[in-house]
Amino acid sequence: MTKRTQLALATALVAALALGASGCSDTKKGSAGAGASNPAAANDGKILGGSPVKGGTLTVLSNQDFAHLDPARNWVMPTMDFATRLLYRTLVTFKAEPGKAGSELVPDLATDLGTPSNGGRTWTFTLKEGVKYEDGTPVRAQDVKYNVERSFAPDLTGGPDYAAQYLAGTEGYKGPLQGQHLDSVKTPDDRTIVFELKRPVAEFSATATLPTFSPVPQSQEKGTQYDARPFSSGPYKIESYDRDKKLVLVRNEHWDAKTDTVRKAYPDKFVVVMGLKGGQIDDRIIAGEGADASTVQYADMRPESAPKVLPKPDVKARLIAESKGCTEMLFLNNSRAPFDDPKVREAMQYAVDKEAVVTAGGGPALNEIATAYLPPALTGGKQADTLKIAPAGDPAKARELLKAAGKEKLKVSLSVSTGDKGAAEAIQQGLSRAGIEVVIDTVDPGAYYDVIGDLATTPDMTFTGWCPDYPSGSTWIPFVFDGRTIKDKGNQGNYSQFRDEATIKRIDEINNMADAKQANQAWIDLDAELMKKSPSIPVLLERKPLLVGPNIAGAFGHPVWTGEIDYATVGLKDPSKSQG
Repeated sequence: MTKRTQLALATALVAALALGASGCSDTKKGSAGAGASNPAAANDGKILGGSPVKGGTLTVLSNQDFAHLDPARNWVMPTMDFATRLLYRTLVTFKAEPGKAGSELVPDLATDLGTPSNGGRTWTFTLKEGVKYEDGTPVRAQDVKYNVERSFAPDLTGGPDYAAQYLAGTEGYKGPLQGQHLDSVKTPDDRTIVFELKRPVAEFSATATLPTFSPVPQSQEKGTQYDARPFSSGPYKIESYDRDKKLVLVRNEHWDAKTDTVRKAYPDKFVVVMGLKGGQIDDRIIAGEGADASTVQYADMRPESAPKVLPKPDVKARLIAESKGCTEMLFLNNSRAPFDDPKVREAMQYAVDKEAVVTAGGGPALNEIATAYLPPALTGGKQADTLKIAPAGDPAKARELLKAAGKEKLKVSLSVSTGDKGAAEAIQQGLSRAGIEVVIDTVDPGAYYDVIGDLATTPDMTFTGWCPDYPSGSTWIPFVFDGRTIKDKGNQGNYSQFRDEATIKRIDEINNMADAKQANQAWIDLDAELMKKSPSIPVLLERKPLLVGPNIAGAFGHPVWTGEIDYATVGLKDPSKSQG
């Protein structure tokens, strides 16, 4: 049998496990909230392994390197979690708690959540005393300003765009590397930083949780090489970093727990081992023997490993599988044929077999079908279903629309991260029913966002997701569908290169609404309008399945960082059993 058939059989078993004794499930309703009926949800909101003991080496097994550790370039959710919990601090951060509490803001470098003035157009933060870098020098407000400015540098691609969207007087600004600085970020003294915004932003405290708002001293500037050795303001510093192979973090002896209410810094050392096969990682942690007892996994458990985990209580007890809170989409490149034609894009909504993609991703235990762009966390817990297309699609309707567009036969390219190859094959098979031939290109996960974010190498279709940086539609639709955010290199979010003046106008109108409830409903309404224009196809709402070893304690999936393990609190039950 083919590898594809083996995967289908494995995921069919996962689906059967998810259905339990009832024998049926409505994938349109999804697995979120299924509770005890879904074995993958058994540990939702729980902290696994009890309380950690200080010391030892915690090993992270990964199939990939980090896309970017440079805080000006770090905008991939798991990497943001890893780096802001271990290597550098931000003005504000999120509580280190599972469930709803983890979405609450708390001060980090700052003494509070910031003080607005000038009708919300000015925000002032005061830094705590006693926060130091790995060399013992103090963290200064000027260092935060410098990193915010670095986020504008054309060579430092891939990072959050909030500074460019929110700060006043940034038109044409190209960063500080040539000596230019922003007048809209002021540092009247070493502990005070003031941001002048284009418009009122009531949720700027949440924006200040992003890596952009962490400190980088100008004296440490190394341009694109800073990625390999960020200067630590957090509890750990880099001892060694062999790209694509191994990262070793050791304690930053100048980090003071008295200044940090969030990070517990239990292990003495973190070792990230990269370049492993996903199934190999799963098998090692499932066995949990020797050094592997003190490991966690960075990327998702492979779907075909679920039958080795879900039926076994002792292994399932070590599975975290929180909802990611994101929407996985098939992005269509609207900038060129065939997807510059709205009729072709509409046909794609009907052509995709979402049920098959759910199966490829591990079945309804780990995924549910997406029917809108905004994830449920931003729409009152349930997605809209504007188009009301059957979960398996409607290939006859797709063919009819393609015929009307004069494109009965299409051949298009699809780039996916290596781990999404099964989903890509399910998409390929579904689209073939409508006469659409798909050529799949798999890309190493560490390079994937650089490849699809370069307009010179962007394919016809990409498969990836978008997650809110904090619970607001303003962190979702503007980044995914505002044509003004598109960049030649380091393009993030708007992978469909969707440029639509009516959408841009409405985004600006919603951003200027003072009433948060009114704005929230407006984002939901705009979502429905965008579904009709079909710049991309919403496909999945996923859980993030992560296994931990039997010697791991304090592990839970953080609700903000897509269910990734919160590295602020994870540690070991018995440090003497760890190795490294």
